[in-house]
Amino acid sequence: MKKTSVVLIALLAISFLAPALAHAGDWTGWVTDEHCAAKGANAAHKACAEKCLNGGSKLVFYNNADQKIYKLDNQDLAKQHLGHEVKVSGDVEGDAIKVKSIEAAAPAK
Repeated sequence: MKKTSVVLIALLAISFLAPALAHAGDWTGWVTDEHCAAKGANAAHKACAEKCLNGGSKLVFYNNADQKIYKLDNQDLAKQHLGHEVKVSGDVEGDAIKVKSIEAAAPAK
């Protein structure tokens, strides 16, 4: 009985802490397809990414800062920015971003 109570309390604590593990932010990078991922983080890759998208691949975000790939929950918005360098705003949890907005990145100075 004690063991079950400890496990239940631990699971309850984790469920309250999980939202705290997510953090909001803005990231600059590229919308590309999950098949090519980082290799597709450029404007010249747009046609290939569209082909992969039509073949069932999902769109992802390549973050310039940490050079990681993140899943995007808003595929329709991501599709509008395919092959573009963008600023994504939202909440990141692990390897996924819950997108609030995607807009063109500011030109480099």
